Amino acid sequence: MKVSKALTIAGSDSGGGAGIQADLKTFQEFGVYGMSVLTAVTAQNTTGVQGVYPVELDGLEKQLTSIGNDLTPDSVKTGMLYSGEYIERVAYFVKKFGWKNLVVDPVMVAKGGATLLGREALDAMEKYMLPIAKVVTPNIPEAEALTGITINNDEAKKEAALLLFDKGARYIVIKGGHLENGPHVTDLFFNGEEMCEFVDIRVNTKNTHGTGCTFSAAITAELSIGKTVESAISNSKKFIQSAIQHGIDVGSGHGPVNHFAYRRILHEHC
Repeated sequence: MKVSKALTIAGSDSGGGAGIQADLKTFQEFGVYGMSVLTAVTAQNTTGVQGVYPVELDGLEKQLTSIGNDLTPDSVKTGMLYSGEYIERVAYFVKKFGWKNLVVDPVMVAKGGATLLGREALDAMEKYMLPIAKVVTPNIPEAEALTGITINNDEAKKEAALLLFDKGARYIVIKGGHLENGPHVTDLFFNGEEMCEFVDIRVNTKNTHGTGCTFSAAITAELSIGKTVESAISNSKKFIQSAIQHGIDVGSGHGPVNHFAYRRILHEHC
């Protein structure tokens, strides 16, 4: 039996809500065999990040080589890549092994607005990752950091999408959750020719940890089983909306989204 495989290259979240852990949970929910390359180990929980400990660069390269020599992924996603040097190395190995269907979740800005990567890493993201990305999924602060555009309305969001396309990304999804636009959240999708919007009800919840990781991992899983980009994004929107609506109330801070909510809903309606 042929098994679709997806690889995540990201940091570990000890709290289990985001990063590698969220990605592997999501892959499993889509029936995809998940593999992982760790860029860093983080000490974190629902209240925040208490420490970040990068994997040695040689360890990163050995992990990538191990996957490339034996377990060719049908799709790949990147999350927290830690630094410009790590970004350059990951891009090198993606090209070396000819991995397709690269989904780049440019984890650069924390929910509170703090920049997680410096200018050098942003430059590396633009130079090495965007040109080889099939899909890039920035939130508003990340799109602002990558483009230098202040995004405070729909027109600015469209301008940022055009600029990201010019930088090499083939498909762009700019997530609109950070924009204050009332009871709805609007994500902008651009395929290089036309733009369309995905509109969902804004969920009033504090349990949103891992939203971006989970959404991009769902896209990655869908691509690995042969879905078109448009179909992958549409299905992933349904998946993440269910995960947010049925978030898990654990810990004393921002709890995680619910990775098994969508499957349960589908089962209940069968």
